[in-house]
Amino acid sequence: MLSAMNTEPVFNNLYIQNPIFYCYTTMANRTQKIVVTSALPYANGPIHLGHLIEYIQTDVFVRFLRLIGEPVIYCCADDAHGTPIDISAMKKGILPEQLIGEIYNEHVRDFKDFLISFDSYYSTNSEENRKYSNLIFAKLKEKGLIYKKEVELTYCPKCRRFLPDRYVKGKCPKCGEKDQYGDVCEKCNSAYSTIELVNPYCAICGSAPARKTSGHYFFKLSACSKDLRKWLESNRNLQPEVKNYVLNWIKEGLKDWDITRDGPYFGFSMPGEENLYYYVWLDAPIGYIASTENYCKKGLRDLKSSQQKDADKCVDEYWKKGRIIHFIGKDIIYFHFLFWPAMLMNSGFSLPEDIIVHGFLTVNREKMSKSRGTFLTARDYLKVLDPEYLRFYYASNLSKTMSDIDLDFNDFKSSINNKLVADIANFAYRVLFFAEKNLGSKTASFSEPKLEKELKGKYEGIKEAYLNHDERKAVRLILEVGSIGNKYFQDNRPWELMKSKAGTAAKDRKKMEEVVSFCVSLIKDISIIIKPVLPRFSSNIEKQLSIKEQSWKDLGIKLKNHRIGKSAILIKKIENELDRFAVRDELSMVDLRVAKVLEAKKHPQADKLIMLQIDTGTDRRQILAGLAAYYQPEELVGKNIVIIKNLKPAKLRGEVSAGMLLAGGDGDVHKVIQAQKSKPGDKVFINGIEPMPENEMKEITIEDFAKIKLVVENKRVKYKGESLRTSNEEIFVELDKGSVS
Repeated sequence: MLSAMNTEPVFNNLYIQNPIFYCYTTMANRTQKIVVTSALPYANGPIHLGHLIEYIQTDVFVRFLRLIGEPVIYCCADDAHGTPIDISAMKKGILPEQLIGEIYNEHVRDFKDFLISFDSYYSTNSEENRKYSNLIFAKLKEKGLIYKKEVELTYCPKCRRFLPDRYVKGKCPKCGEKDQYGDVCEKCNSAYSTIELVNPYCAICGSAPARKTSGHYFFKLSACSKDLRKWLESNRNLQPEVKNYVLNWIKEGLKDWDITRDGPYFGFSMPGEENLYYYVWLDAPIGYIASTENYCKKGLRDLKSSQQKDADKCVDEYWKKGRIIHFIGKDIIYFHFLFWPAMLMNSGFSLPEDIIVHGFLTVNREKMSKSRGTFLTARDYLKVLDPEYLRFYYASNLSKTMSDIDLDFNDFKSSINNKLVADIANFAYRVLFFAEKNLGSKTASFSEPKLEKELKGKYEGIKEAYLNHDERKAVRLILEVGSIGNKYFQDNRPWELMKSKAGTAAKDRKKMEEVVSFCVSLIKDISIIIKPVLPRFSSNIEKQLSIKEQSWKDLGIKLKNHRIGKSAILIKKIENELDRFAVRDELSMVDLRVAKVLEAKKHPQADKLIMLQIDTGTDRRQILAGLAAYYQPEELVGKNIVIIKNLKPAKLRGEVSAGMLLAGGDGDVHKVIQAQKSKPGDKVFINGIEPMPENEMKEITIEDFAKIKLVVENKRVKYKGESLRTSNEEIFVELDKGSVS
């Protein structure tokens, strides 16, 4: 078991002394261990390009700390608990453990391919995490910070379950934003309970939930306000805008935190309780500690009690005596700046020295969108482009701010081709190829004191930028170093020195060797300063130079009288690869098809709905339409209608609707949209808008389709002025004017 914990809040005072703590503490105490974490990705879907901002930013920082010799580990895990996991597994007909196992393998693969260098990547569904969850709960209870009370919760009578936060949606009670989850508003970041939502609805079936009481455990977050304020105000590392945000929440008054959930729930059951579980947000950040123990256990086989004590001691070195640094997105500030430090300070663990908060990713200045083809997963990207391109682009735009990062594909291409390739990669290949061909791959002695002094200043600036999470500045200075090398090589024109006349040949030959040798050593230095951002490129440069793996202390050491290896081009320009990521019109993501109505009848439990059996050309399926006020069921039989084939199936009053038909309406009259000259399965499209290939079509939601404005003009269905059509006809509706739904 862990050693006895302190009963008072633990404040690590190292960071309080200096605004830029890294520059002091990393030099002052090399024995103090550092654990760095990224927020845990949820085990319910793939890693996408938005996620990768955080993991690349963290990885760059961790790789830099390793480079300067710091005792740092990078720990993370899949966030594997909660109702969404349970429901997703149920829909797939598999156990939650199988689902999270599959997702875990996909996440590990994607992170590895993006060169993310975890020391431990684990899962919150682990015995280590259960142990620390129980331990922290017990310590909080010992301090009188846990109590149990009856609470009123949202309950869906139709689904027959209590609805956890993410399965209740409605208006934010603070700012009024629509379609917000039941725990935190994505617009204003306010936290609240599910019963505080305005006009709530069940996110599973869409019905209005009832209220029902249940006994739950609460953490007295309100009692921690004073200590939290002290930590926030004394910590000079935290971003001022974030700190002010959190201090305002404290000023408004913190509410106690419901840390349990009723079953059915995929997570850790509460000791001594029949159907009560730890809330996922309690055990998820504890996953940082559990992942650290997983790291500490590495190499231990058949863990014995004595070895467990060693593992516990190892964890203490990081979480009680060490330095803790978190990287998170701005959507989870409340949890990491209030709940998490309150748990740590009252259970004997150290508080974070820093929590670096970044913004979101936009693509071409808009939110990532499936309908526009800009919701890109890590795997989508890797099928087309080198992962180090994205690492370089993100690093070029990252700093310690909450500003969003825009992935502008034109800027992306320009950045890679005109900066990375031109200033760094081409310089390296040009010099090494020249040395290989004209120096017999062997360097000579050289001396450029003025230039070497200038470069030393650049290296110090790069180091400071890395330490202060200003990756953008670090990359800018690295490119300046590359420009210095390019200019020096070009100005001295070593290829011309080889053509010297008799009498000056020996002198010019010596000068040529010195120029090229200086550039070779500079390339070695570039491989060091760029290593945190481009680890693979750096490693390949080391191989071409025939040198061991370099560290920061190797900067400035000259490669004189040294034989290099064979040169090769390591980074190439982007040509047409980005065509795959061209922004698509939303309509291209909608699989519109002609379908024939085979049968129709009224829904037995919904007066407004008609149940249709349709032939889509490839299958027979059921769809539901709210047309009972406008058609008798038999009137629809035999019509060739237009449907959204790839709409996510939904259950309406007990019946599944696997798609949706299109109808035009003017407020009083609604008419189905028809394609009588076409056959079932024919594609419906707009000239000039290329539909997505069938194998790339993904399910869309009704909200996705609602963004697409189809209208009726002179009985024709139009989009952006063009008529909807099949290969045989324009699509019509018996209506002069109206909207399409």
